[in-house]
Amino acid sequence: MSDDNPSLTRFRFQRMLEMLENKEGRGTELITVYIPPGKQLSEVMNDLRNEWGTAGNIKSKTTRKNVQDGLSKVMEQLKLFKKIPPTGLVIFAGTIASNQLGVGDMEVYAFIPPEPIGIYYYRCEHRFILEPLYELMRTEDSYGIVIIDSKSATFALLKGKRADIVKDITSGVEGKTRAGGQSQRRYQRLREMHLNEFYTRVGKYVTDIFLDVPNLKGIIVGGPGPIKEEFLKGNHLHYELKDKILTTVDTGYTGHEGVKEVVERSREFLRNVRFYEERKLVQDFLYNVGQETGLSTYGEREVMQALKTNNVRTLLISEGVRRALLKLKCRECGFEEERIVDLDELEQFEGSVGEVSCLKCGNGNYEIVEKEDLIEALVKMAEKTDAKVEIISGETEEGEMLIRSFGGLAAILKYRQFG
Repeated sequence: MSDDNPSLTRFRFQRMLEMLENKEGRGTELITVYIPPGKQLSEVMNDLRNEWGTAGNIKSKTTRKNVQDGLSKVMEQLKLFKKIPPTGLVIFAGTIASNQLGVGDMEVYAFIPPEPIGIYYYRCEHRFILEPLYELMRTEDSYGIVIIDSKSATFALLKGKRADIVKDITSGVEGKTRAGGQSQRRYQRLREMHLNEFYTRVGKYVTDIFLDVPNLKGIIVGGPGPIKEEFLKGNHLHYELKDKILTTVDTGYTGHEGVKEVVERSREFLRNVRFYEERKLVQDFLYNVGQETGLSTYGEREVMQALKTNNVRTLLISEGVRRALLKLKCRECGFEEERIVDLDELEQFEGSVGEVSCLKCGNGNYEIVEKEDLIEALVKMAEKTDAKVEIISGETEEGEMLIRSFGGLAAILKYRQFG
């Protein structure tokens, strides 16, 4: 389920970037390699071997060793692939600085991006280079664009800042006017018939092009004049795509120039689409709280209990939640319990866990036997019961209220809960 959940995929992607952003080397020792799809592995390996040789000229013995070790780790990772994946490959490697001077751990991360990357890139810096991946995160959602008038239609797919033209077709429909009299009325009927055939053709292309696009958030229909509205009034669209029509946009142009107009005029609108979805989700939860319907709950323990009893329809998690779920075990009596700890306090808790008194025998001799990010633990519980998971940003008033007033965890329930 989670692989098909755009908000969860986006959240995990963002958390991974945040983790990498906090990594730092003592010098220019952290290696970033971006490899686009279609690149030959042999060519990449040859380039990395050359970089390994060039690194031998680094004056600092420690830096030279760390850079060459990092490049060796990158090449080891590449050997695990028979070819570059369809969306490319990104590898990060390097010795991460610690508080102890001259001491650090080598860390390696190989990442297949969710969208194709278009750059071939090697850099050795004191931090990993993440901006191309942040850009991918900003362009994850897709939007269909249809520009239509009586003479032609153009179909495009918008992802972030890039709009790719997919198809251009012409209508074959003649202009509105011709000689008057009886022939004019007949001409008008024929023209309307040809227009209707054109609308049917456009609807088929919309289905063929957009129906199976991953993460398609909606379709915008643009063009000069009333043709776009006439097209939408008819029964020309696949039923699954009718609800995907977000808005219509008047343009001064058709074709590729019309697509550019729609992109420029729709940027603010598109930015607000996900915000609208998030607001509605939180408002549904708030309605149930305010009306005391018994169909909502919030708080860590309450939400986890609802998940355990298979009573969650939609799980709402603020992306601001940063806590760990720990399983503690008493060394004396074997009693186990769960604790939820803020990530900022985790290191301190781990250092003093042996002094925490056991709830059963009272002795202070706990140990941590399991540790997991709280959000990932909740997602696993939700997946077992087919509960829908939505990650809510803090960029709306409702999203801010979710984290501030409800601790960032809430659930809309399947059936009423009382008491």
